[in-house]
Amino acid sequence: MRNVLISGAGVAGGTLAWFLARDGWTVTVVERAAGPRTGGQAVDVRGVALDVVDRMGLGERLRAKRTRMRGMSVVDGAGQELYRSEEFTHSSGRLDSADFELLRDDAVAILHEATADRVEYVFGDSITALTEDAHGVRVKFEHGGFRTFDLVVGADGPHSAVRRLAFGPEERFSTHLGQYLAIFPAPNFLGLEDWQLWVRHEETGGAVYPVRDNTELRVTLGFGSAPLPPMSVPEQKRLVAEQLAGVGWEMPKLLAAMAEAEVFYFDAMAQIHLDRWSAGRVVLVGDAGYCASALSGQGTSLALAGAYVLAQELGRAGHEEAFAAYERRMRPFVALNQALATENPTGGPSEESLARAKNALTLG
Repeated sequence: MRNVLISGAGVAGGTLAWFLARDGWTVTVVERAAGPRTGGQAVDVRGVALDVVDRMGLGERLRAKRTRMRGMSVVDGAGQELYRSEEFTHSSGRLDSADFELLRDDAVAILHEATADRVEYVFGDSITALTEDAHGVRVKFEHGGFRTFDLVVGADGPHSAVRRLAFGPEERFSTHLGQYLAIFPAPNFLGLEDWQLWVRHEETGGAVYPVRDNTELRVTLGFGSAPLPPMSVPEQKRLVAEQLAGVGWEMPKLLAAMAEAEVFYFDAMAQIHLDRWSAGRVVLVGDAGYCASALSGQGTSLALAGAYVLAQELGRAGHEEAFAAYERRMRPFVALNQALATENPTGGPSEESLARAKNALTLG
């Protein structure tokens, strides 16, 4: 029986688990969090990724959770509107597109529900060592002892433990893009109704948009910075507050909400570049192997497409040939999508570049 361990229960891990379980694999997913992760920003499903979710039979469920913005405004520190659009938003693109945007935690929850009866999920644990021999990979878990698998997949994000164990330290593969983002939920104290607001002040700013039928806000705050040392969550919140203290507008209220937020994400905008995505029986998918950063708007679509292609190739050949074919097919697609993040870091990629990148893959 073919058995595989996937590290990470996010979009890439959940999608790969779905396809491999369908194809008869025995699938185990290990996730450091205590359950499916909550929080995070709205993410986009675009281009070929739309075909992936439809082939899973999950397209309708995911689209039902889409955000439904009517448009957006850009304001200055005094709250004066500088620009507005009812045709597109910075986060999701054109509002009349077949592409759609939904909260990351909704996508993760749907993938978990769709696989929970066929996949073994191990929450609250992580991989601490990998030892490969001719027959498999012996995996040491932080809390769960040892187990052996035919294959191990790192789908555990840009700070992947699997990548570190199988390929080397993160600093060898991470390219800092000069920005940091903080993301957290808050009550909709601004009274926004399906409308997105952006504020910009020098190298700082943020975005606020309502979700959950306008009952909640998702707040994204950002600032420019060279790489920073590791910090605790309280230290991260203090730094964000210091960096954005002079922005004006509703920022004091947003920073007060951040101080109270129990769910909080903070990280550098960075990309991951490796010469190869596999080492023996270990392979990387999604952000673990080729993070494009939130600045590309394509991280979720890369995760969906990458998981699909990897599963498809594993259904055609042994792992060595499958991993090689997966890389051949995905690398041009990844390169185009990673380039989106650096094309125009402040204003986002052009419609022409995004159109080329999001469809530059044939699923077969």
